[in-house]
Order: sequence, then C-alpha cells, then structure tokens
Amino acid sequence: MRTELVTTLKRKATDIISEINREHEPVLITQHGLPAAYLVDVQSYEGMEARLKLLEGIAKGEKAIQEGRVVSHANAKQRMSRWLD
Repeated sequence: MRTELVTTLKRKATDIISEINREHEPVLITQHGLPAAYLVDVQSYEGMEARLKLLEGIAKGEKAIQEGRVVSHANAKQRMSRWLD
C-alpha cells in the first residue's frame, strides 16, 4: 500500500484519485507524520461495506444462539412463510 502526505494529496488529488480508481489499491494519507485517512475507490469501499454488513449479521446470529434466542426449523419456516408466499 502506498503512503502519501496530506500536502501531496492537496497538490496531486486528481492524479492520486485516478491511480486509486485504476489500480484499486488504497492510499494511506499521513498528516504530521501520523496516519490520518485511507483513500479507496468507490467499488472497493462498497465491497467492504457489504462484507461488513454480512459479518455484522453473522455476529448478531451467533450472539442470538449464545443467548438461546433460537427457534426450530419448522417454526422458522412457518414464520418465514409470510414473506415467501
């Protein structure tokens, strides 16, 4: 992954964004020598968002199982039939 100074981003924003869109590689932006932000292309960002939502759903499901909030297959099928029919 490439790292750029925030001042470089200010001067070369169009070029940096074009490279990000072409290569689909994030760029770490530093400010005062410290990591400040990541720049990613829209497609990569949306993919990360979708994966995060999926992982959050799985985590919620695992928590429900640990807390005993489960139903039988038949009960789940009956509940879901409202939306599937």
